[in-house]
Amino acid sequence: MKNHEAQINTWLKENRARGARLLQILVRENSTRGNESSAQAILIEKCRQLGLTLDIWEIGSEELKNHPAYCCDRHDFEGNPNLVAVLKGTGGGKSLILNGHIDVVPVGNESSWERDPFSGHIECGKLYGRGATDMKGGTAALLMALESIIASGIKLKGDVIFQSVIEEESGGAGTLAAVLRGYCADGAIIPEPTNMKIFPKQQGSMWFRITVKGKAAHGGTRYEGVSAIEKSLKVIQRLQRLEKDRNDKISDPLYQKIPIPIPINIGKITSGEWPSSVPDTAVIEGRMGVAPNETMQSAQAEMEACLNELNEQDSWFKDHPLTIEWFGGRWLPGNMESSHPLMKELSASFREVNGEEPVVEASPWGTDGGILSAVGNTPVVVFGPGTTEIAHDANEYIILDEMFAASEIIALTILKWCGVQE
Repeated sequence: MKNHEAQINTWLKENRARGARLLQILVRENSTRGNESSAQAILIEKCRQLGLTLDIWEIGSEELKNHPAYCCDRHDFEGNPNLVAVLKGTGGGKSLILNGHIDVVPVGNESSWERDPFSGHIECGKLYGRGATDMKGGTAALLMALESIIASGIKLKGDVIFQSVIEEESGGAGTLAAVLRGYCADGAIIPEPTNMKIFPKQQGSMWFRITVKGKAAHGGTRYEGVSAIEKSLKVIQRLQRLEKDRNDKISDPLYQKIPIPIPINIGKITSGEWPSSVPDTAVIEGRMGVAPNETMQSAQAEMEACLNELNEQDSWFKDHPLTIEWFGGRWLPGNMESSHPLMKELSASFREVNGEEPVVEASPWGTDGGILSAVGNTPVVVFGPGTTEIAHDANEYIILDEMFAASEIIALTILKWCGVQE
């Protein structure tokens, strides 16, 4: 095995420019929602060159749309396929999914960017552009890991299943489609930007919409009305208490350094149509975090009970009850034990490459890992280069040295997990 590890190390050192170029051309493609095809075409051709067995298909089947975990509001997937590419093993080893998403979030205000958001510009060891860190850098690391194994002539016992999916940023329809197509494995690695930390557990999340009713009146006699905005403040205060109560129950040491393990975030409030009118409706939209060891249903029930309590205690809400709608994005939680064999192999590979112990924490955000584990029964660990602190921000970048280190760590983990045919 030591000889194989040396081969991997040498190949990656000699092909750093090759890896940077792959990431650069990926970042230069605008693969925001509905525009994933051109970036997928680059990956399809790369996998074809590597000799992998390709499966390319457009998602959107009735089976997918009727699945309980499906939450996508997109109706047209034509021309923007999923990609799965398999490196078939010789037999007798464990299989491994390498899952990455090709979709990126919008660039936001372009004036906040120092250069073209899709430039792929390289400077001082950093590659800039939307998606560089979330998560085209991770995807490039996966393919570099695979290519280092193939180019070194190493034969694996277990299958490696590379996935480049669409729709992760909007709830995971691409990965769900891959699971329903039959792609499951003995383990999976998702190289989301963890800042090279290892996440065996992932927070889930879901979006909610609460409607608060008031009574309209003229602003000059506002005392004759009931402001939905003022009533919504009471709702927000109660949600803040619920957040505190839920987080006070979190005792998992992997959340020790995370200030709010499962936040309830208010992301949007809309109310009122005229400055001189008392608003009769307010709509609160937000995101509810879900702990790795709880179900989406139990988290929903907790919030609904909280609102019902408000309806009973407040005389206005008693006659004009709050209503809640669960809509849009949903990310299932993931809950791998820290003692899982895949964690052992990944941690050992990290120590070999970086010469230090890895930092193991719980993810403060959701990934497609919950779908792979809960629906596909595939144990998942999240580990990759880059950091979410800059993932959705202007001037997003990735440190190339991190990407190459992640490639080597993942390549060595593949050898250990899948087994090598000597």
